[in-house]
Amino acid sequence: MTRQLHLNLFLMPRGHHESAWRHPRSAPESLTDLQLYAKAARIAEDARLDAVFLADALVAPASGGLVASGVLEPITLLSALAAVTDRIGLIGTASTTYSLPYTLARQFATLDHLSNGRAGWNIVTSWAPNAALNYGLDAEPSHGERYRMAADFMDAIDALWRSWPAEALLDDRAGGRYSDPSRIIPVNHRGPFHSTKGPLNVPGSPQSRPVYVQAGQSEDGRAFAAEWAEVIFTAHLGKDTAQGFYADIKARAAARGRRRDDVVVLPGISPAIGSTQAEADRVFEELDELTSPEIGLTRLTARFGGHDFSDVPLDRPLRVGDFPDPSAVEASKSRAMGIAGTALAEGLTMRQLLQKLAGARGHLAIAGTPERIADVIEDWFTSGAADGFNVMPPVIYEQLELFTAEVVPILQKRGLFRTEYTGHTLRDHFGLAPVAQYRALSAAG
Repeated sequence: MTRQLHLNLFLMPRGHHESAWRHPRSAPESLTDLQLYAKAARIAEDARLDAVFLADALVAPASGGLVASGVLEPITLLSALAAVTDRIGLIGTASTTYSLPYTLARQFATLDHLSNGRAGWNIVTSWAPNAALNYGLDAEPSHGERYRMAADFMDAIDALWRSWPAEALLDDRAGGRYSDPSRIIPVNHRGPFHSTKGPLNVPGSPQSRPVYVQAGQSEDGRAFAAEWAEVIFTAHLGKDTAQGFYADIKARAAARGRRRDDVVVLPGISPAIGSTQAEADRVFEELDELTSPEIGLTRLTARFGGHDFSDVPLDRPLRVGDFPDPSAVEASKSRAMGIAGTALAEGLTMRQLLQKLAGARGHLAIAGTPERIADVIEDWFTSGAADGFNVMPPVIYEQLELFTAEVVPILQKRGLFRTEYTGHTLRDHFGLAPVAQYRALSAAG
């Protein structure tokens, strides 16, 4: 079968640009209105996209009330979306730093049951400054410590999802046996950070467990991804760095005995679409006119672990000394390195950098006609830079509808993207091996 492109909708309530909430053509519903999310999910499902992807934040926005922020918890929201969609995957973000394995295992197993096998877990270690204070801790764990915590968390939760396999559920009314206890196995996990006896109290779900999604790009993040991730969300402003990441992560997975096809790499893309290039460019111009440097500086400070950029002039080219050492950042290390590297390589001013980040926060933002957007997607897909994309419309619903109505059909005509779903689970959509097979392959390595 010809290799197929994968497309997720990365859903931000009114769009991915930081000023989308103010745009006159963005969704009119409140950010807490289920119908906003339901309509967007159904648009994506009608276009046969692989999944809806929801990010999360564990802190309130420090933006002086100038930026809208999603406030709904992802697993709860996706459970509601499971009832109003039929086939599209449902990927939610949850933290290994501020969650408990047993609780999270129950929540995602429930979502996988309610959606008939469409659940995915975006595994994050949570880089946001001050998140620890919301969970009764005095300080955030270091970058390395968060990944050590994540490794222990994964050992625990993966064992929990295997502790009550679907085959153990008999539901034999006539014989009077609901389950086979011999198949239900305690976990007895005792690690450096987490302990859980098990077994889980939710039977095995349609996929056995959710699809593992991850977004780390640092050395620790890549090692973690090669061991665990099945879908990787990555940020690149250019094709060359995307190709380097793609080759590296596939090689790391193969070195662990995994098939290269069992790791799906999806960079983010935020496409502004118009019938002409000028019309497409105007989309970002309108959004940029609604934002301010104050908002961007607040976001940049958070990305760099609280570093103060307020003394950096807005309109001179940035210098190395304007940034803290990105490798020493304990927040989002890989994103900090990418932002600093791009700014210095392109000779950007602070104002230009903030405008570039306002649209997609370090992901590829591109304006163009449907044909141009499709060309870029095809080029990255066929040149070893991506297996597909997390699509980040700058304005919801307008730009999402244009992408699904104008860009997707071009990709379908080129034979790159499905015209119908061929499977029922998220694992089917991504072409991933069944869980048991995947673990066998890993063990063989």
